[in-house]
Amino acid sequence: MTSTATAVATPRTSWHLPAVLAMALGGFGIGTTEFVTMGLLPDIAGAMNVSEPTAGHAVSAYALGVVIGAPVIAAAFARVPRKKLLVGLMVAFTIGNLATVLAPSYGPLVAARFVAGLPHGAYFGVASLAAASLAPAGQRAKAVAAVMLGLSVANVVGVPAATWLGQAFGWRSAFVVVAVIGLATVAALLRFVPPLTGIVTTNPLTELSALRRPQVLLTLAVGAIGFGGMFAVYTYVATTLTDVAGLGAGLVPLVLALFGVGMVIGNIAGGFLADRGVDRSIFLGMIAMVVILAGFVAAAHNPVTAAIGALLVGASGAALAPGLQTRLMDVAADAQTLAAALNHAALNIANAAGAWLGGLVIAAGYGYTAPAAVGAALAISGVLLFAITVALARRAPAH
Repeated sequence: MTSTATAVATPRTSWHLPAVLAMALGGFGIGTTEFVTMGLLPDIAGAMNVSEPTAGHAVSAYALGVVIGAPVIAAAFARVPRKKLLVGLMVAFTIGNLATVLAPSYGPLVAARFVAGLPHGAYFGVASLAAASLAPAGQRAKAVAAVMLGLSVANVVGVPAATWLGQAFGWRSAFVVVAVIGLATVAALLRFVPPLTGIVTTNPLTELSALRRPQVLLTLAVGAIGFGGMFAVYTYVATTLTDVAGLGAGLVPLVLALFGVGMVIGNIAGGFLADRGVDRSIFLGMIAMVVILAGFVAAAHNPVTAAIGALLVGASGAALAPGLQTRLMDVAADAQTLAAALNHAALNIANAAGAWLGGLVIAAGYGYTAPAAVGAALAISGVLLFAITVALARRAPAH
């Protein structure tokens, strides 16, 4: 007999802050390694004697690792106690980044990035469930947002710092730092995270049952489609800022940091709103994204409004994440680990789809503001799909 994956023995009245911070530190390391590769692509390409587009396959390999690793790990290790699984995932993440540092040539580098991506989705899924189980009543979404805050803060601090380090001392040094963060996270998890006895382990078949639940699949689709709008803009934002807004190249990192600040603000706001109504917070986030992305088409023509727009794009995207993560845990019944892990697989699909569609309209000659228009269209599609999702949920018989 299986039990629900988040049954908690007694309601908590206070935060287990050290444990949540330990899990957020892992998110900080994951966010740093995911995005620093993009900033170091020219350095990696030069060192490996390949073209920059070829070196970009290292980014794709990481994303593929996330998409494959999330469901496979969540199902295959369903019986493993959650704290032990969290520690194991961070050990695997650290090994993947050490392998990146030691990669002697391009092929092993791509393989190492794939390995580093495998634990990504499962880690956030398990950490989100753990944080929710350790949070006081009515503050689950805030706890989920706190774990994911590490990912947002990485865009403000970790990625710029690691990129500078990689450019100054060689690209491998950036991944040395990420591996050190991974080791520090392992130590922090062992020291501060309690046994997590409130989360009952399941089995592979129970976890895989999430894939038979229409509300799980529809919520994942909302994330994969709606989130694509943010990535359509973010992928090409550097060239948009220089070629359209007329911003000096030296100021682009500051605007990217503003984008990260927006993600931090959005993450906190999203957790606050989701605790007061998960579905409402998702609707508000999606509608805000439609308005902001559509406005960015015009805002991109001025350096000041483009910088403000970048901050707002980051905020609107990050505000969605806590609500989507929490909703997946709500609709997955006793298959919550897999559902929560799949959220990050869906976001990586959004990343790939947004970048691809944005590239298509640029290649078609519509210019670098066109990805924002595509992003607004994706966000509108996400709003419509979520409206259908909520309507179906209300019509479904209560169990």
